[in-house]
Amino acid sequence: MRLFRLIPLYMALALGANAALAADVATLEGLRDGSLKRLIIHSEPKPVEAVDFQLEDDTGTGSLADYRGKYVLVNFWATWCAPCRKEMPQIAELQAEFGGDKFEVLTLATGRNSPAGIRKFFDENGITNLPRHQDPKQAVAREMGVVGLPMTMIIDPEGNEIARLIGDAEWNSDSAKAIIAELVGGSS
Repeated sequence: MRLFRLIPLYMALALGANAALAADVATLEGLRDGSLKRLIIHSEPKPVEAVDFQLEDDTGTGSLADYRGKYVLVNFWATWCAPCRKEMPQIAELQAEFGGDKFEVLTLATGRNSPAGIRKFFDENGITNLPRHQDPKQAVAREMGVVGLPMTMIIDPEGNEIARLIGDAEWNSDSAKAIIAELVGGSS
């Protein structure tokens, strides 16, 4: 009998959560402008497997599970990819402005990228605030359905993909900053 009395409560909570999710999606979609118009915001979060990647300078392995509790902008790139090279300094700006307890940028050089080549690229572009992690066997890229480079996903604090963008974007634009600010502000 008690169970039957709780069913309406559970249904109301579930419907409220779905309504909140829909409002968040609508808010985020309204913030997209310019190159961020191509950002696909999922109506439902998509679970992501925590596949291992190689930490910078081959110092061990990490996974997306290490980033739980914060929003993560995961950028798949390569040293030979011209659009990747163009947007990386912009992504570094996003990390400089929003990086902290609630948000972090995770860069994964996927495929053939030597640690020396990655280090040289970061040095040439004055990038000091982003990780030089690698996905040399493209295990994380395969798991996440990366179809080309660059490709960027936004992961929520629970480890679910909530948005993705195929191709390069202006990650230091007002639109990108508004989207991240909305996420970070909404997560407190």
